[in-house]
Amino acid sequence: MRMVLLSALCLVGLAVPATASGAPPPGPLRWEPCPVAGSAEPQECATLRVPLDYRKPHGQEIDVRVSRIPAKRPDARHGVLLLIPGGPGSSGLNRPSTVDLPAELRERFDVVGFDPRGVGKSTPISCAMSPEDNGRTMPWPAPDGGIDANVAQGKRIADACRRNGGEVLPHINTKNEVRDLDRLRQALGERKLSYWGLSYGTYVGAVYATMFPQHTDRVVLDSTGDPRTVARGWLANYQIGVEDRFPDFARWAADPANALRLADDPAAIRPLFLDLAARLDHKPLPGLTGNGLREALLRNLYTDKGFEPFAKLMIAARDGSPVPPQPQPPEDVLQNTSAIAVSTICNDVDWPGSVKAHERAVAESRERYPLTAGMPVNITPCSFWPFEPVKPVRITDDGPSNVLMVQNMRDPSTPLAGAREMRRALGDRARMVTVDSGGHGAYRANGNACGDDTVTQYLLTGQLQESDSFCP
Repeated sequence: MRMVLLSALCLVGLAVPATASGAPPPGPLRWEPCPVAGSAEPQECATLRVPLDYRKPHGQEIDVRVSRIPAKRPDARHGVLLLIPGGPGSSGLNRPSTVDLPAELRERFDVVGFDPRGVGKSTPISCAMSPEDNGRTMPWPAPDGGIDANVAQGKRIADACRRNGGEVLPHINTKNEVRDLDRLRQALGERKLSYWGLSYGTYVGAVYATMFPQHTDRVVLDSTGDPRTVARGWLANYQIGVEDRFPDFARWAADPANALRLADDPAAIRPLFLDLAARLDHKPLPGLTGNGLREALLRNLYTDKGFEPFAKLMIAARDGSPVPPQPQPPEDVLQNTSAIAVSTICNDVDWPGSVKAHERAVAESRERYPLTAGMPVNITPCSFWPFEPVKPVRITDDGPSNVLMVQNMRDPSTPLAGAREMRRALGDRARMVTVDSGGHGAYRANGNACGDDTVTQYLLTGQLQESDSFCP
């Protein structure tokens, strides 16, 4: 991995490229109003041109759409706070207007968002997946644990991406997103970036801090995965994270004050869920299968607000009553999100292809982690991927001490165990504040004043705490 070696220089008419990739410096951004419905914030947008293939820096370019809300107090402006979205596949273009940030941060930072390459308004991609595959990229095994249907689906999705993904899809990976962000830094005229990476965005942020450490200012990584497994671990995280998080739902679902109370004792909620899922495996309701119930559990554990709709779904499954409608994004958005999610995880690292090994892993996971029924370790389209993956970036402790990690104790998607591995990898570069909360996303997400204040003060002052801390 080559680092940035040279700044933009002019030596007697000789222009030196700004990055080690050899790409010419980006042109100035031309901002225009792009207000977000329902927000009074004066958001503006611009288009950044980036190389499609950084190995061909003077070749074809694609668009990355970016947004910003300038600092409210220009006299006190510190720089840019870049919001790195999760996913992979999430749009970040409207986040400067919609994200909950303290007023003092908005006074001091230009808040900047973007759609990563291939997403939303940034030269979007699609695999034109069939209706049976679109949006169904979580590989739930059959009720008996068999994975033949997952093998067939993985081959179909990989083939659809090969046929329909176009010239951009093979260049969707974390390294290229990071290179795009450094071009954005240059286009913004900033020597250093401060950023808040969320979920998958924490991996993007950690890779940026590894590839371009000298261009980092104040770094916040919120809800972090294990850097040792990279994309191969992102699904596997769920088998641990859902087990960590489920007791929060069980306590809520057995609370005597809860109008949707499902049992008298929290200990009864788990067997009730497992029984309902098994019943639906063998006798689905219209619009709800056993795996549909399991996926709804996973989705609704992300926030406490998800507990109520999931309890209503369990009640429908228990009573055989009509199933509440499940929200679905528009077809084109789902195609785009699915294509980005699959192409990122498959392009980021080489995946094992043995069907027999996946069968064994699924059987073991179903035994140890029944809430997720083997899905997190099942086979994916990556085992049949037609494009050459990149070599992952190894996260190390080489660089400035300017990374603050914030992590919920009971995160269903990026469990605490994985965040601790990232903390170890970063060494003295980082400090971690652990928040006694559940759900995915810690900063400004749970009403934990201790955790929120720790992050806010770091972004305002740039001063890391002396050691890791815990917020009850």
